[in-house]
Amino acid sequence: MTVTADLAITLDGYVAGPNVTLDNPGGDGAAPIFHWIHTLASWRERQGMTGGVENRDSELVREWFDATGAVVMGRTMYDTGEEFWGDNPPFRTPVFVLTNRPRPTLVKEGGTTFTFVTDGIHSALDRAKAAAGDRAVDIAGGADTVRQYLGAGLIDELQLHVVPTLLGAGLRLFDGQGAVRGALEPVRVVHTPLATHLKYRFGK
Repeated sequence: MTVTADLAITLDGYVAGPNVTLDNPGGDGAAPIFHWIHTLASWRERQGMTGGVENRDSELVREWFDATGAVVMGRTMYDTGEEFWGDNPPFRTPVFVLTNRPRPTLVKEGGTTFTFVTDGIHSALDRAKAAAGDRAVDIAGGADTVRQYLGAGLIDELQLHVVPTLLGAGLRLFDGQGAVRGALEPVRVVHTPLATHLKYRFGK
């Protein structure tokens, strides 16, 4: 089973702007990080919307959606996304939320469930693997959650959608704390006007 992480990131290494709050989930000035994906047909389909652009970017996002059988995320990501996702979240798979605040499992429309895991990253990953079947487990974020899994050597593939913008401040994915382990094997590079899509596999 493959454990993945798939994130949009600025050219200077930020995955969110400063001052992330429930009312400002992307942080200040972060719209360019996420705007490109909102135009894509595959992303819009997952939000229950119509229209959008069918292009190489959309194909890559659809590939990621289709390959994912379960998701792990941090509590901040859940809290900032809960209202936006509504009753029919885009995941359509079991989601395991890392938290120190217990909460009953939530069953949503479209196949999404949110299970709140209080006993650590390994437990959440084990439960996600059991739920994913023959598909991948995606470590969705935020940055601190992804760094924990990277630091523990638990992510097999990392895909970064590098957006051609400089943010200058905010939340970095790679913060100099030794989160990434070992060598990275390039798997694929796809360049489009919207982003450069870099996919790597971690050496064992």
